[in-house]
Amino acid sequence: MSLDRIELRGLRARGRHGCLPAERELGQEFVVDVSLGLDTRPAAEGDDLSATVDYGSLASRLVAVVEGEPVNLIETLADRLAKICLEDPHVAEADVTVHKPAAPVPHPFTDVAVRIRRSRP
Repeated sequence: MSLDRIELRGLRARGRHGCLPAERELGQEFVVDVSLGLDTRPAAEGDDLSATVDYGSLASRLVAVVEGEPVNLIETLADRLAKICLEDPHVAEADVTVHKPAAPVPHPFTDVAVRIRRSRP
């Protein structure tokens, strides 16, 4: 059976993640995209929010992680965000992309991002 997708894109929050002291002191904006794999049929058939992911609530939990305890790597941040997504029993897999548009890169660039996929064992 293929999974349906619920996507939340462009979620913005300010965090203090990074290896450099200035990143920890000043903070910067991070942008998060998540794509959740799940079966949405029970929710659709019953028109029932409790049978699917409440993406408003999920967004608040993801922002809390970005704004919370700093980490050195956006790989670590992405993993923490994926774990939040998988806490919902409806979610079978989560694709998480963390964008760091103000990354300390000494050349012109558009974006730095890490994308991970996690699923239930």
